Amino acid sequence: MKKMITDFDLDGKKVIIRCDFNVPIKDGKITDDNRIKESLKTINYAIDNNAKVILLSHLGRIKTEEDKSKNSLLPVAKRLGELIGKKVLFINETRGNVLEEAVLNMNKKDVLLIENTRYEDYPSKKESNCDDELSKYWASLGDIFINDAFGSCHRACASIVGIAKYLPSGIGFLIEREIKMLGNTLDNPKRPYVVIMGGAKMNDKIKVIDKLIEKCDYLLLGGGIANTFLTAKGYDLKKSLYDEESLLHAKDLMGKYKDKIVLPVDGYASEKYEDNLEVKYYDLKKVDDGMMILDIGPETIKLFSKYINNCKTIFLNGPVGVSEFNSFEYGTNALLKILKESGADVIVGGGDSAAAARKFGYKDAFCHISTGGGASLEYIEGKKLPGIEAIDNK
Repeated sequence: MKKMITDFDLDGKKVIIRCDFNVPIKDGKITDDNRIKESLKTINYAIDNNAKVILLSHLGRIKTEEDKSKNSLLPVAKRLGELIGKKVLFINETRGNVLEEAVLNMNKKDVLLIENTRYEDYPSKKESNCDDELSKYWASLGDIFINDAFGSCHRACASIVGIAKYLPSGIGFLIEREIKMLGNTLDNPKRPYVVIMGGAKMNDKIKVIDKLIEKCDYLLLGGGIANTFLTAKGYDLKKSLYDEESLLHAKDLMGKYKDKIVLPVDGYASEKYEDNLEVKYYDLKKVDDGMMILDIGPETIKLFSKYINNCKTIFLNGPVGVSEFNSFEYGTNALLKILKESGADVIVGGGDSAAAARKFGYKDAFCHISTGGGASLEYIEGKKLPGIEAIDNK
């Protein structure tokens, strides 16, 4: 058991909280503030317990000096202030006298946000490579370190792992919930238990599929992953995306788990991987030359419904079509509607599947929507996440 924020006396302490504020920003405005809202419980707990709250987060990737101007956390500071109902002091640097002076002058209940931790990645990747000097410096600003950035826990960077080496540490409420829902629920699911896997490349999810297929009662497949299984089964899907390296593995899984694996039977296609082109419907046994399948169809939805409506636990990871395209959002949207109405405990993996749930209005419809894409997959796969392993044990 890892220590929690609730295991510490925070009164008057400088508490560094690593959050995941990696939100989409367009023209200086946040287009989806979900990740900020997910951090509020931990931040508000620290404020309510008289801490001096120092926040760290990354935003985007920093490979050039120009990237810095496009990935400042200033919009996050403004939005966070609105959400917590008090001013958030923003320091537009990651180290230096201005930052140190601001920390020194903090009062109880003050909230300070440091600039994007990945500013330290240019030019020498000090954040991503867990530079020890940087880790010590950030740790010197606080008394206690709390990690609540589940979506980054699979990365051993300075602001996730490095600081924890030098300060008493614990996890926040967001990570606690992720561990409970992804770990406890999926390790001991109520049955029947259905896993739905989508996304583009099977190769990215082979180990997760191998682990989940042993535990689930049925595995329903969509997206490029389904195309790989269908191609391995002998279907000619013409120009459709599939993972050639994974064909033999898919064939082996179908031989071993033929009664568990459920594949699409129809879908929608276009000539190019683009939105707003002519869309054609196909039985997947009769796809025309030059076409690529980019979504599942209504007969597949009916087929999937037969399994979904009788189950008690569902784990969804990845959209079953190119749901970011308006022309190919049907399958993922229809599937989410069925999941909402199923009455089952539904857990949605992070990344694209979480984005789809929010896009189609199902943000509050399910038991849990993970905040971590790669982190949630690695956790389910059984890997040790560096950001959690670094935290003190109780």
